[in-house]
Amino acid sequence: MTTPSFKDILDTLPATTGISAIVLLDAAGETVARLENQPGTAGSVRVYHALLKQHGHLDRNAAQQGLALYAEHTADARLHPGKHPNIDRLLAIAEEGAPGLRARIVLENG
Repeated sequence: MTTPSFKDILDTLPATTGISAIVLLDAAGETVARLENQPGTAGSVRVYHALLKQHGHLDRNAAQQGLALYAEHTADARLHPGKHPNIDRLLAIAEEGAPGLRARIVLENG
């Protein structure tokens, strides 16, 4: 049995229609990152959106699930730190004890 690819997994995640961006916040409410829902980062927006819908925030469990959702890209991120910053962030939370994050979803026209 083959492992599902990132593209296959994306097709199973909730749609992000109407979402402009996801803003990630630290414990103090400061912006850590902004993921724009546009080509190049739309897949990450979809992964992070699914994690936030299920977990409400990004803690260790959510980050571990996110790493599984990124499929083959997680292995590439481990081999090339910095190439996939949205995966690097989840690796830090899941495996390096980095603090979890909260998020704010920015809707289109809002």
